[in-house]
Amino acid sequence: MIVWLNGTHGVGKTTTSALVQQLIPDSRVLDAEKVGETLMDITPGLPATDNFQHWPPWRLLVVETARRVLDYTGGTLVMPMTVLVEQYWREISTGLADHAIPVRHFVLHADQATLRARIAGDTLLGADSPFRLTYLQAYAEASRGWLHTEAEVVDTTNLTAGQAARRIADAVDEGPALTGGSAPGSRGEP
Repeated sequence: MIVWLNGTHGVGKTTTSALVQQLIPDSRVLDAEKVGETLMDITPGLPATDNFQHWPPWRLLVVETARRVLDYTGGTLVMPMTVLVEQYWREISTGLADHAIPVRHFVLHADQATLRARIAGDTLLGADSPFRLTYLQAYAEASRGWLHTEAEVVDTTNLTAGQAARRIADAVDEGPALTGGSAPGSRGEP
């Protein structure tokens, strides 16, 4: 199974994923960003882009990496990764479904004021990371459209990362997992 943690940059996916991993037996964190970093290291470089997700090999390699790791280890992969382009999510979720890999897709959400405050206080990328601030509008648009209908939303505005992780782990424990290609508007329910 895959527990995918989506949401904008700076919402707390990386921190929450480490805590979710501790709460779900036989689980591991696979950060799909590392797949993108590998592609960015190719020399000479791939065609210029402002986001490695625009490279079709990234989406295919995320599916293939997750599949191969699960074939090797079994268990659950907790995957923190922002995916705000619906077509890209469809490619990934369909690819996982084609391999019969169940996916629970969660979106960590916070209101814009909370997101801006978290980004301002970020000690990892530094205060007011231009990279993270750039994606706030794209996240707002995706959340009003496809994203919040395709996933189980965990509003973290007033939650700690530990509380959000507990909610996600409890939801995984209580409910059935879905294959990667849930129907639009299903909110993750069969």
